[in-house]
Amino acid sequence: MRTLRRHRHRYLSLLFLCLSLATAMAAEARDCKTLTATGNPEYPPYLWRMSADGDQLIGAIPRILEEIGERIGVEINIIYTGPWSRAQQEVREGSVDLMAGAFFTVPRAQWMDYIHPPFLATNSVVWVRQDNGFEYRQWDDLRPLNGVTVIHNSFGQSFDEFARQHLDLETVRSVRQGFRMLRLGRVDYMLYEKNPAVVYSRQMGISDDVKPLSTAISSEPLHFAVSHESPCNTGALRGQLVATVVSLIDEGFIDRALRAALEDTSELKQLSSTN
Repeated sequence: MRTLRRHRHRYLSLLFLCLSLATAMAAEARDCKTLTATGNPEYPPYLWRMSADGDQLIGAIPRILEEIGERIGVEINIIYTGPWSRAQQEVREGSVDLMAGAFFTVPRAQWMDYIHPPFLATNSVVWVRQDNGFEYRQWDDLRPLNGVTVIHNSFGQSFDEFARQHLDLETVRSVRQGFRMLRLGRVDYMLYEKNPAVVYSRQMGISDDVKPLSTAISSEPLHFAVSHESPCNTGALRGQLVATVVSLIDEGFIDRALRAALEDTSELKQLSSTN
């Protein structure tokens, strides 16, 4: 009887091992074919929708990911999954493999692996009405005021913690909504990254009504990241991504992609004002 139990135990262990190997091999086979990526679709010149009713994402990041894919021999499909909050959910759940640009935060690190080094750095600033500016030198200057930003947006771990504890900061679904609230005087300021917000203010025709203050609230590195739940998340893949990002930075490819995307921001005219 003991011999029978030992044989049965060995058989079950062997069966489990075979199933595990089969699962790993299936994941590895997928690694060699295609990856999906998504990100913030309201993020020009880095990433944005080509049209309000379309699913194509354009900008500097798609250019960079396309080049990365070619160099590592993997097709990277950049897909529109909805607003920024939805994009994060899709990556968190593993429905999408890659996050196409995100700041580092400890909560996000619980569900995705950041690729180092970052491929870009961005400045986040305080936006105010042209006729109602205020002196801003440090974070504490925002305490007595009320502001707005985009939901699930991050300005780096340190500022996010400060904002949660000390600021009256409302969240909305889009940059457009935030700018509208600012223009109507419903808030004193809006927090957002400078380059994307400049593009949107021009597209909305409100450049004469709003302005960014010169002192940034944060300057944060922008990373690619791989979902913990993605079957494609392997040490080999992450190593390839790291090596390729380093090469692209050294070669000046990242800077060229950003310059080209800035020239393409005129395509934002195709966006609906209700986006």
